[in-house]
Amino acid sequence: MNTEPAATPNSSVLAVETVGHVATIWLDRPDKLNALGPAAWENLPEVMTALGADDAVRVIVIAARGRAFTVGIDLLAFAPAFVTGSFDPDIEAGTVAARLANYASIKRLQDSFTALARCPKPVIAAIHGYCLGAGIDLITACDIRLASRDAIFSVRETKIAMVADVGTLQRLPKIVDPGRVAELVYTGRDFDATEAHEMGLVSHLYEDGNAVQQAAAALAAEIAANSPLVVQGAKAVLRATEGQSVETALDYVALWNTAFIHSNDFAEAISAFLEKRDPDFTGT
Repeated sequence: MNTEPAATPNSSVLAVETVGHVATIWLDRPDKLNALGPAAWENLPEVMTALGADDAVRVIVIAARGRAFTVGIDLLAFAPAFVTGSFDPDIEAGTVAARLANYASIKRLQDSFTALARCPKPVIAAIHGYCLGAGIDLITACDIRLASRDAIFSVRETKIAMVADVGTLQRLPKIVDPGRVAELVYTGRDFDATEAHEMGLVSHLYEDGNAVQQAAAALAAEIAANSPLVVQGAKAVLRATEGQSVETALDYVALWNTAFIHSNDFAEAISAFLEKRDPDFTGT
């Protein structure tokens, strides 16, 4: 097992704090309500890759500084691309080259949030205040979502004449009833934390931003106390068997456990049970 922590890239808009085996990535642009500008889109997959490779980190929390989780994509920062129709200012809008460049740019934006789903470690979103547009893309790529009662959600792209293209239309129907998704997407309306909880978008509600962040940290610590081999294995199995038949999925998990059943963590779990003590898992 690698014992050296992976280097986490520096970022002016993301801050990383690690307590025990839990890393928290803070959206750290509170003066702009954590609008996601180019730096955030570029830095997030780099940070996720580093934390995913760090054996000391077992769970990741995404939270936010200030009054809002995020108001979505930074429209001012991306205004030139939206106005001209080209993400590359050196390429004439409307040309085949511009369309190819735009496609590549959208794929890079998509990968920024796919990095959350791709990460081998569980990812928990702690949401408060506004969670709009790209914020929905972000949280639907997480494994677990918690929210404060003041949270406001919206597939806001509809209101600015865009089709949401960074993950909401692909991931939200796997979390929420597709008919409900269609309503939210077609209207682009705001919906509150109570409705988000009722539809299953978020698992639990808390009184305010501090409470939801504390709850996310506590949940992350509880998960991190388990064998990382098992937790990461469960995430891998859930992801690999999504959409598969029960029979195929059962065969997949049987093959998985055939490889991992003789781990040191499994032996430690049995010993701890027999000795009536808490286990000390090492991830080996």
